[in-house]
Amino acid sequence: LLEADRRRETGRTGADDHDIEFHGLAWRQFFGAHVLTPKQTRMLLSPLVSDFFPKNNHGNAGRIFHPKPAVSYYPLMNTAPPPSAQPQPTVSELLAFYLEAGVDCALLDEPPNRLLDPEVVPPPADVPSSPETRPAPASAGVASTPAAAPPAPDVAIASARGAARTAPTLEALRMLLETFDGCALKQTATRLVFADGNPQARIMFVGEAPGRDEDLEGVPFIGRSGKLLDRMMAAIGLDRTTAYIANVIPWRPPGNRDPSPQETQICLPFIKRQIELVDPDVLVCLGKPSSQAVLELKDGIMRTRGRWHNYDTGTRTIRAMATFHPAYLLRQPIYKRLAWQDLRAISKALNTAASAPAP
Repeated sequence: LLEADRRRETGRTGADDHDIEFHGLAWRQFFGAHVLTPKQTRMLLSPLVSDFFPKNNHGNAGRIFHPKPAVSYYPLMNTAPPPSAQPQPTVSELLAFYLEAGVDCALLDEPPNRLLDPEVVPPPADVPSSPETRPAPASAGVASTPAAAPPAPDVAIASARGAARTAPTLEALRMLLETFDGCALKQTATRLVFADGNPQARIMFVGEAPGRDEDLEGVPFIGRSGKLLDRMMAAIGLDRTTAYIANVIPWRPPGNRDPSPQETQICLPFIKRQIELVDPDVLVCLGKPSSQAVLELKDGIMRTRGRWHNYDTGTRTIRAMATFHPAYLLRQPIYKRLAWQDLRAISKALNTAASAPAP
């Protein structure tokens, strides 16, 4: 605390122009809970005082008034105890925290050293291998060398567009995705999640990306959201034998994170070709990301749901509608009423298309 002696009262006991007095609370803010003796205080602050504050009227540098606290200031300042006094989390608590944060799978057997510069690491010496030192062959399904880095987004998007156009059938499209290395999600996913249902169905559902259960099984919508989708289809007389189900992204993003715009644009040509090959009468986009990617809508799902749009495949125009994703309905059950309205409109459109005369 600085207190200026504006009236030049050199004889009073108060502070002069360059005197400094540290209040007890202010001292604790600066120096924590450690109590310094007056001698330690002078040794610590005297060089600072002599450098930054010139001589006062008494010829002395700024005086230091050391507080003499008798108890800790923790209750008064409402501060946390030192880190050493805080309990350390257990292994089970850490695992539970990682699971709640979305970290539910390990990508590598050992943690990589991010601080290690690969350019500075000297190459290993050429030592002739012997049967005792020769490494064992890699097991099936495990790569012995790290996968090459995916190409740049622009190159990958152009490559995806060119490859998707060459697929004459759904099986050929699946094989293209199995060998396509332009999307980095393929390196972290367990397997490709292509589609499920009847390829000859008159209705096609398109979601955003597979989750953990879908990634393990290779089938879309088999988790909690998949069971809800089955009940939604059953409410209008559909099941997986009369519908076709796919995702915009055929690989699971790590930790169920949202796919990046680059990843969506890379996978978009494949789902568009998939829609062309299935050629349904009605296309249903589940959720905002799917409707924005496939139908190129800008508004949120609340404004776009329940409305009919035209999807042009190049050979015909398909009636398309956006509705809530089943996972969103699990989090917000109040919107199931609106989803039921959408399902009734979808059922009516299917019945109308079935009764219409063939061209």
